[in-house]
Amino acid sequence: MPNLKDLRNRIDSVKSTQKITSAMKMVAAAKLRRAQESAEAARPYAGRMERMLGSLAGSLGGVEGAPKLLAGTGNDQTHLLVAFTANRGLCGGFNGSIVRRVREMAHELKADGKTVKILCVGRKGHDVLKREFAGDIVESIEDIGKRHVEYHEAVGVANKVTELFDAGEFDICTVVFNRFQSAMTQIVTPQQLIPFVPAEEEKADAKADEGPQPVYIFEPEEEAILENLLPRNLGVQIFQALLESSASEHGARMTAMDSATRNAGDMIDNLTLTYNRTRQAFITKELIEIISGAEAL
Repeated sequence: MPNLKDLRNRIDSVKSTQKITSAMKMVAAAKLRRAQESAEAARPYAGRMERMLGSLAGSLGGVEGAPKLLAGTGNDQTHLLVAFTANRGLCGGFNGSIVRRVREMAHELKADGKTVKILCVGRKGHDVLKREFAGDIVESIEDIGKRHVEYHEAVGVANKVTELFDAGEFDICTVVFNRFQSAMTQIVTPQQLIPFVPAEEEKADAKADEGPQPVYIFEPEEEAILENLLPRNLGVQIFQALLESSASEHGARMTAMDSATRNAGDMIDNLTLTYNRTRQAFITKELIEIISGAEAL
């Protein structure tokens, strides 16, 4: 039979944990609103930037002299996977879903004879992926979004990716991040950034608009425009991924801490019930001993 003191200590411990999870839930809820607003405000700009570049790149149609970020290296042997995870845990399956997707992609690429390199943005992704892909991780960036995501942080990641690309370290770059849908739902989204690939809706619009097309005159030439816009688009898309990841992290943490708080309440109720029953059993046992002793006299 459990000891009453042990039960009291355990109830107090669970109550303390419940206070912590409840506070973390409220903090995550406060941060979620701002992060959600930032992510939703950036979506139209990032989407329009991608569509504009898709339309401009379509006019080149593989012309020689196209920017390297658009044309690529002409090879698809080496792939760089950029995994966006959090620096902290206690956010449900947020980090695990990214790690699983990156692991699946890495195994699929290696099965096809490709070389895989991984750039981790966030400590949690690096901590897990290094167990299986220690030799494939080129770098881990862990100092992003400590308070909130800034554009210059995204530019830093974009510059690192560009440096690796210019050095010939990879042929194709794909970012993997959680796209925010709601506090309870985050969608794991892989997006190829290098070489640039037009969005699916842009391709659909191009098919729908088959027929006579307007002729545009660009000043400067399309190649010069793309040369300037493609690096900027890389920073914009990474910034969007960071904003989506930040909002998803806060939403996942709020949901996880809400579940933990409710589970702690259920555990306290069960432990309290067990404590009362144990206490009644001890009292009943003592009464029986007293009555038995009195009858024996």
